[in-house]
Amino acid sequence: MVTVLGVDACPAGWLAVELHDGRFAGARIVTTLRSLLVGVAVLAVDMPLGLLEAGWRRADTEAAALLGRLRSSVFRVPPRAVWQEEEYDEARRRCRDLTGSGLSRQSWGLAPKLREANACLTEPGGDRLYEVHPEVSFRALADGTAPLPRKKSWAGQMARRSLLATAGIVLPDDLGDAGRTPPDDVLDAAAAAWSAHRIARGRARSLPDPPEHDADGRPIAIWY
Repeated sequence: MVTVLGVDACPAGWLAVELHDGRFAGARIVTTLRSLLVGVAVLAVDMPLGLLEAGWRRADTEAAALLGRLRSSVFRVPPRAVWQEEEYDEARRRCRDLTGSGLSRQSWGLAPKLREANACLTEPGGDRLYEVHPEVSFRALADGTAPLPRKKSWAGQMARRSLLATAGIVLPDDLGDAGRTPPDDVLDAAAAAWSAHRIARGRARSLPDPPEHDADGRPIAIWY
């Protein structure tokens, strides 16, 4: 049996959807990403993994181009030094120095979770951790057809739940404590789990292909 996890950041920490051989097996909330690294073949997380020393990541540029009118769901990830700053104003200044562009407060809000996720790359089991983007995964689930309605809309959520069910990931109405998280977080974690299963089976693709690499030789890519 192949066990994988798809993970999305949520207000309470991290929401994980578990699949066994591609089928829904449970959902849970944890406070640390590190706690999920044990006992799984692949952990796919909707969080940037891998930072460049300068410039913008090709993964984000290619994902935005692929998504078309949903490109706003992708944000460009600035270089490593930006995330090492402690205050937003300094991070924005460093980002402008290194890239020629500023940094939004919304992007900076990811800093704690981004740092936590990237620290996991050097933990035992960190080689099982992959970056995904749910909208890229949903586009693949829809075979690249017309863009889906926005995920916070009723139509968008029902369309995404239907795509997951067609792929064999049937989300129950009752998710226990995990059901207290926003519906779009649940759908995103499930889409991440779908990509995790594809990675585990050797069927996933990446943006870019082949991946870039960070200064330590680790791949930088969005998998789907």
